[in-house]
Amino acid sequence: MITIKNKVAIRKMEQAGALLSEVFVGVKDVISPGVTTLELDAWISEELRKRELVSKSKGYMGYKHVSCISVNDVVVHGVPDKTTVLAEGDLVKVDVCASWKGYCADMARSFFVGVALDNVKHFVDIAQKSLDAGISKARPGNKLSDISAAIQNVVEQHGFGVVRDFAGHGIGKKMHEAPEVLNYGKPGLGPVLRPGMTLALEPMITMGKYNVFITSDGWTVKTVDKSLAAHVEDTILITEKEPKILTRKNG
Repeated sequence: MITIKNKVAIRKMEQAGALLSEVFVGVKDVISPGVTTLELDAWISEELRKRELVSKSKGYMGYKHVSCISVNDVVVHGVPDKTTVLAEGDLVKVDVCASWKGYCADMARSFFVGVALDNVKHFVDIAQKSLDAGISKARPGNKLSDISAAIQNVVEQHGFGVVRDFAGHGIGKKMHEAPEVLNYGKPGLGPVLRPGMTLALEPMITMGKYNVFITSDGWTVKTVDKSLAAHVEDTILITEKEPKILTRKNG
């Protein structure tokens, strides 16, 4: 069942999103050649603590970190470690879910280490545009799959792949709530969107084919063809009018 959030819940989610977006403002300054993904995770952990945000990934199914950090052909769920050292030209995806007073916000961004190639910048830009297209469909009266179709359309018209094996989701007191929000599909299907619904939309796209696999650690998701992957995510609130983006400082 999709929960409709009341005013108190919405205020807490708005605060969670605002505080989490503050953390991401500083992430880009930490990402640099020579930094390990474990060091980046430790920095994020401290920033969450300063803001009284509680990690929702640490302890989830045994996961030991406050963030997922996915480099290059890792799509999502990259596990921070001391052996993954960021290098010039890397494409780094950072994904964090945290709660404030019991309510969650979930956010992901793609970052470049140093100077990125123009085609990689374009690739990440398309991921962002697909997310924005999905958000634009998050209006009362639309169907859930209108979001999915909008994301897929933007990605595929530029020749990139849309990952099928993972999806966005509802969010609230829990990191993952109903409904599942696919990044592909036909419009006009699924539940009708209503004010008070909160969703985490997260396109995961590939430069090559969309096929992925999970590595032996049980977490890390990689592209089968070793192509680059991009991932962006925002937590949104469906209102009576325009959707409200909770994880952008000007959302």
